[in-house]
Amino acid sequence: MLAVEGLHTHYGSSHVLRGVSLALDSGEALGLLGRNGMGKTTLIRSVMGYVPASEGRIRWQDRDVTGWPPERMARLGIGYVPEGRGIFPNLSVRENLLMSARAGPGGEHGWTFERVLQTFPRLAERLGHGGQQLSGGEQQMLAIGRALMTNPLLLILDEATEGLAPLIRAEIWASLGRLRNTGLSMIVIDKHIGPLLNLADRHYILEKGRVVWQGGSDELRAQPEVLHRYLGV
Repeated sequence: MLAVEGLHTHYGSSHVLRGVSLALDSGEALGLLGRNGMGKTTLIRSVMGYVPASEGRIRWQDRDVTGWPPERMARLGIGYVPEGRGIFPNLSVRENLLMSARAGPGGEHGWTFERVLQTFPRLAERLGHGGQQLSGGEQQMLAIGRALMTNPLLLILDEATEGLAPLIRAEIWASLGRLRNTGLSMIVIDKHIGPLLNLADRHYILEKGRVVWQGGSDELRAQPEVLHRYLGV
């Protein structure tokens, strides 16, 4: 579905990504791991077109989409939940969801307003609340729900549970697991290794803008020295 080939990205004179390659199959979930500042968010933002790559290729369903702007990438069927959530604080929950509603790239309408509310019942209780009136966990649910309203083929989440209370964090992970079971492809960045190992099929670890390890969840569980070396856990 998605292939990144030898990607280099700069912020001014700072060379952030240094030849990153990864591949995602349809229906697969990937975890992106690494300490802060190692290039995870830059990789996602490069894929989405927010930060132009200086070298390398990005392919979507065997189509070269290198250099495409974010709006074109979104139309391909990529739903993006950014770090910080990015909801509209002055719009209600209902408005945040409905403003993003559209068919998927093949005309799919599987993710309806009603289905999103069934997935996140808390949002159904707060339809008239403004985005700024929601708790952090509710804002994250709204951000995920808004991305689902675009009927994506791939859902990308950057720091999916950052700053959330443990009970709310567990609720978000449970929701992501249910989404995973629908066959939705996912790329997830998160600091909580245990739930991410349970969710994702494979993982890439970044250090200083390079992929230093890749493999399945069982492989990573069996190599605690890798977790300690690159993640400090």
